[in-house]
Amino acid sequence: MTTAMERLGDRLLLSGGLVQGRAARRAVRERAAKVIGDGDLLDDIELMTSEAIANAVLHGSEPIGVTVTTDGHQVRVEVRDGGPDGRRDLARCGTDHGRGLGVIDALAAEWALEQSTGETRLWFVVAACAGPSPGCTCSVPPAPPP
Repeated sequence: MTTAMERLGDRLLLSGGLVQGRAARRAVRERAAKVIGDGDLLDDIELMTSEAIANAVLHGSEPIGVTVTTDGHQVRVEVRDGGPDGRRDLARCGTDHGRGLGVIDALAAEWALEQSTGETRLWFVVAACAGPSPGCTCSVPPAPPP
């Protein structure tokens, strides 16, 4: 992604509550819908956001922030938290706890999990369009003929 990304709405701040997680998923979907017209892709974004927020709540510490950006061709969702929660037994909370990262890996065009002692950042990118199609609302030009 070399094109500058534009933020879609303000950064969402969560305290880890269930109601806030639901509201954040809906807000991310609404923001992504400004660029993406495909309902199935919006469902995928909402699911990946849910998994990313759940990981932040389970394994991280507050504050949890969610940011949605776009360059008109791609949508990027980033979930940040205050880093690993020292109160939890990290050996018990291994990476095989759930399937969240597997879901993100299967659905995202690109993603990463970056962790330090003071912050965990999980982000994923989805293409706003795979190419010109009737439901495509982005401005991706058609590919040139071979």
